[in-house]
Amino acid sequence: MPTDLDRHEAWLSREDLDNIRGRVPILYVAAVPVRVADNGSVTRVGLLLRASDTGTMDRELIAGRVNYHERVRDALVRHLEKDLGPMALPSVPASPVPFTVAEFFPTPGITPFHDPRQHAVALSYIVPVRGDCAPQHDALDLAWLTPAEASETGLQAEMAGGHGALLQQAMSHLGHGSF
Repeated sequence: MPTDLDRHEAWLSREDLDNIRGRVPILYVAAVPVRVADNGSVTRVGLLLRASDTGTMDRELIAGRVNYHERVRDALVRHLEKDLGPMALPSVPASPVPFTVAEFFPTPGITPFHDPRQHAVALSYIVPVRGDCAPQHDALDLAWLTPAEASETGLQAEMAGGHGALLQQAMSHLGHGSF
């Protein structure tokens, strides 16, 4: 008899996922990749460039679903490596504690976070990466910005779905900008 550990149904069919998205909040992780100096201070913040479904180009953070029976740390590493490449070498802390929890709603205006597909809850992390990073999967570009550049409200306002608000919270958490 198979146990829960033997299950391999990590992904749902498109129909099942759409049905569940309409009924249950979905757990996500979001990551702000950073480069850090030897003393631990953040020197660069990584942002992806993607083409949206509407054809616009948007700067985004790394984000994605947590699969069934997947640890949060494993989901973080999986999404970081999917978007930054297998040599990104993310440093997820031994006890990963999010800097914030972002609730994305399909109805705009409830929170700064909006996802027209679903109600999603994203555990949000700042994750140092040590290795070589290059845009992967559907990411078109990876820009490494200084903390001052990443804290600019103009840049954050251009980020769709609340990613700018999440970046603002991350920068405030790191002691840059205000929230």
